[in-house]
Amino acid sequence: MPDKKNYWTQQRPDGEWESKREGATRASKVTDTQSDAWAHSREKAAETKGEAFLKGRDGKIRERNTYGKDPYPPKG
Repeated sequence: MPDKKNYWTQQRPDGEWESKREGATRASKVTDTQSDAWAHSREKAAETKGEAFLKGRDGKIRERNTYGKDPYPPKG
């Protein structure tokens, strides 16, 4: 079940970068640069107190930021 608070940044087949809410069919923002799309995803995730995920060109998660209550806080 998708978490509507989370936002993903990934490269599209046409080479542009998109910021998309988890579970959405359409991108919320499409940009020419990865940094612009990543900034938009982080901003939206912070507003909804969710998570922002950045996928690299290889499809693996490169970075993630959690806003709000972290379900798995580090111990220590």
